[in-house]
This record gives sequence, C-alpha cells and structure tokens, in this order.
Amino acid sequence: MIPYFYEIMLVISFLLTVVYVMMWKKHFDINITAIFIMTPIANFGYLVNNYVQDEYDLMTAMKIVYMGGVFLTFFITMCVINLCKLKIKKWMTNVLFSICAILYCAVQTIGYTGWFYKDVKVKMTEAGPLVVKQYGPLHSFFYFVIVLFFVIGFTTIIYSFIKRRQVSRSILYLLFIPETIAFVGFFGNRLIKSDMEIMPVAYVFAQIMYLFIIQRMTLYNVNDTVIETMVQTGETGFISVDFKHHFLGANGTAKRIIPELGELAVDQKIDNVPVLEKSLCHWIRHFEEDNSNVRNLYAKRDEENPDNDQMYIVNTNYLFDGNRKYGYQVFLTDDTKNQKYIALLDKYNYELEEEVDAKTQHIIEMHDNLIMSMATMVESRDNSTGGHIKRTSEGVRILIEEMKKDEAWDLSEEFCKDIIKAAPMHDLGKVAVDDAILRKPGRFTPEEFEIMKSHAAEGAKIVHEILKETDDESFKKVAENVAHYHHERMDGSGYPEGLKGDEIPLEARIMAIADVYDALVSKRVYKEKMSFEEADKIMMESMGKHFDKRLEPFYVKARPKLEEYYSTIE
Repeated sequence: MIPYFYEIMLVISFLLTVVYVMMWKKHFDINITAIFIMTPIANFGYLVNNYVQDEYDLMTAMKIVYMGGVFLTFFITMCVINLCKLKIKKWMTNVLFSICAILYCAVQTIGYTGWFYKDVKVKMTEAGPLVVKQYGPLHSFFYFVIVLFFVIGFTTIIYSFIKRRQVSRSILYLLFIPETIAFVGFFGNRLIKSDMEIMPVAYVFAQIMYLFIIQRMTLYNVNDTVIETMVQTGETGFISVDFKHHFLGANGTAKRIIPELGELAVDQKIDNVPVLEKSLCHWIRHFEEDNSNVRNLYAKRDEENPDNDQMYIVNTNYLFDGNRKYGYQVFLTDDTKNQKYIALLDKYNYELEEEVDAKTQHIIEMHDNLIMSMATMVESRDNSTGGHIKRTSEGVRILIEEMKKDEAWDLSEEFCKDIIKAAPMHDLGKVAVDDAILRKPGRFTPEEFEIMKSHAAEGAKIVHEILKETDDESFKKVAENVAHYHHERMDGSGYPEGLKGDEIPLEARIMAIADVYDALVSKRVYKEKMSFEEADKIMMESMGKHFDKRLEPFYVKARPKLEEYYSTIE
C-alpha cells in the first residue's frame, strides 16, 4: 500500500472543498455543496479505518465511511437530475432520502444488532489489523439502493443526451465521468478484493469533475450571469422589498438613484417614507394590481441644470428564493440616452406634423377658394342669381345647426362640414348652359327650361372631375349629390332623375330647402322678392311634396335665423 495514501486523499479532498467554497455562488445546486461536504468526511472515515486496533475503532470508522457511502450516492444522483433540468415530484425525493436515512440508522446499529453487520471482528496479524465482517440483510438492501441510484443517474444522463437539447453536452460528459468513477470505485474494490480501498481516489476524482461542472454551469446559467454582469458594471439598481413592504436591501446604484434608500433601516416599512411612497410603493402597487404591468419610467430631475436629468426604466417582479416568492424585486436601469433621443424624435415628429398640417390646410384653403371662384364665375354669368351661392350656403349652415341639436338624426361632424362646404358647388353645372338662356331677362320657354334643367347632371360631372384626385371620399360623394339632386322632389316630380322620398340623398334634400327659400325671398329679373310670410306659406305647403316632411321641424326652428340673416343683406 502506498505510504500515507489515506492521509493524502483526505488532504486533497479537503483542499478541493476549500476551492469549491472560494468558487461558491448562491445559485449553485445544494446537492453539489453536500457532495463537497460529505467527501472529506467519508475520506476521514477511510483514514480512521486504516488505523483500527479493535472492534470499537472499526465500528466508529465504518459509521463514518458509510455516511459517505449512503448519502453521497443520493446527492450525486439528485445533482445529475437537477443539472439535466428534469423535474421529479417532491415526495419522490423525500422517499429516496428517507431510504438513505433508514439505511444509515441501520449502520448505527453495527455492533448492537445483526441488521447491517451480523458480526465484525478485528484480528491483529504481522501484516497489520485484519477486519473480518459478516453482512446482515440490510447490507444487501444497501447494495440494491446503491445500484438503484447508479441506474437512475446513468439513465438520466443518457436520456438527456438523446432528448434534452437545452442541456449542455459538455456538462453531460462531465457528469458521466464522476458517475462512472463512483460506480467503478464502489464495486471494483469488492471484485478485486484489494486491501487498499479505491473509493477515496474515486471521491477525489469526482470532486475535480464537479469543479469543472460548476465552472461551466456558471457560464450556462444565463440569468445569473446577466444579473452578475449588471451588478458589476453598476448600471442597474436593485431594490428588494417583502410582501408587507418592508425594506430588505438595495445596491449602491439604487441608493445613488434614490438617496432616501440609504437612510432606510432593514425591515423598515417603505409606505411611511413620502418620497418612496410616490415612487417605489407606486411601482409595486402597479405590479400588485396587474402582474403584466412591470415597466415604469422614473425621472430624476436636476433643478439647477435640466440637461442633467436622468431617466430610468423601472422593472418590477417577484423576489424568489428557489421556487418560493418572498417579495418584490425592483430594477432601475439608466435609459437617459434613449429617452432623450425619443423626446427629440417626438419633438421633430410633432414639428413635422404641424408643418404638414399647415401645408395641408393651405392646400385645402386653395382648393376651397378655387371652388368658390368657379362658383362665383358661374354665378356672374347668371343675371338672376347674384349672391345666390353665398346666401344658400348660409341657409344650409343654419339648417344644419338646428338638425345637429336633434340626436335622432345622428349627423356626424364630418357630414355637417361636408354639406356646408359643398353648398356653393350646387349650381356649377350652369357653366354648361348657353349664355342666351342663362342670361335671359325673363321666364324660360318650355324648351329653354329643359335645357336649363340639364345643369344638375352636368354639375355632378363637373364636381366629379374637380374632386376625382381628392382623398376625401365622403366630401366628394356629398358634393356630387348636392349638385346632382338638389332639384329632386319628394313626390318624384323633380329632375333630373325623378327620384322619390329617401331615394334622394339627405344632403340634396337639405340643399333643396335652402335653394328654394332663397329663390322665394330674393329678387330675380323675372320677379320681385316675396315677403317672409308669403315665402313661409309656400315652403310649408310644399312640405311632403317638394321637401322632406321630416325636415319641417328644423326649417320652422331655423326660420327666425333665416329671416334675421336675409334682413341684414337687404
């Protein structure tokens, strides 16, 4: 046997455990920590076993050795399952651990009962102490449990190789090595029946492999790596609060962003601090009300120099310890550059929209002025209708104002604007009527009147051509209908289509009232203007025949304003 073999293995396993402690991070698997704690203890048992002088020393050594033999295989198996990211029921873990605990309790009976060892003796020989053991029934069960754990471990690794693509292949290879070493160490010594135990060597090699595993595991644990990086760079602030809003802690970055955090004592309620009640409590309440509402924006103002204002993205989530929720974690990330860029972009877009709106409005005004100029030009050719387009436009506006007061009609603001804007275009078709007829200083003959009536259909064509490039489809439709159908009558006796009732568009029915009223109360070359009373009598008698009876209430309400308007232009 190699001199001081067991002493060397104990020292190495202890030093490897020290290395692990220096590398330890809180997210390391607890089973790996247990492995590094148990291994020096088991190797110490082998060292004691090497120097036994009597049965009492042997029993003590065996109890220490079996602590590793019983529990290390459990921790190694659970480590494999966790690193392969497989989930097993908690009761199954409890059952496996309970079996190990029961077995170790049986180990404690060595020398008192025959459950684990029926008999154990130490015989002193010239070569040293000779241990003679006679195994009991629970020792056979111990072998079964060890084999069971190895089968579970190997099966898990092989399954992960085939099915679990999210598990690092490097870690799987590294897991396979200590599993194999432990298997060979445990059963190999019993097959070759050597005086020197090889399990201490197997344990040391397993520790070395697990150091490589945790080094790789740290890199693959993306969440912890990112958080660790954020902490080290100091760009992100962290604040922890329990469910009762007691302050648990914060890093230096968070205290720099919100100085009041530095004055808090651990376990102090944040609700009673005014500054935190408006910020930290506000963010947590939002998260409590709606777990999807995890983002907020926090502005740290510099009153002396606004250019130094800082903007932070606030993310709120649960604070976890393993799978259990313990409170809330608030992250503050500096987003000043992005927010300033967004503000600059918003300002630019706002100014651009204003400029576009101004130019669009200018184009609309030019378009409206062009339409009005054309209408005025047409009107200037007609001796009988001087000022007609202006007066009828005002008449339409007065009628629309009354109709808007009645919710039953449900007139949209867009429709009301469109018909008022379209009113001056209703007689554009007169541009196609010969001057001899249009400027005739008297009544038309039947033949002349037929020609005159063509202005309605011609007007619709002209309006269509003028507005065909516009994007405002609703105005285009209203303007064409006003020009085309304003001479239609409810009883079907109008022109050019002879439409009846609701076949006539509403905008044309409204235009008809304003158009006829103006013709009655205005002077024409072939007649004098009528008094308001005479005109009103004709208008009322025409309701249901010429005009839409449903518009009568609005005409009646509008009549005082119409009379007032026409009185001012006499």
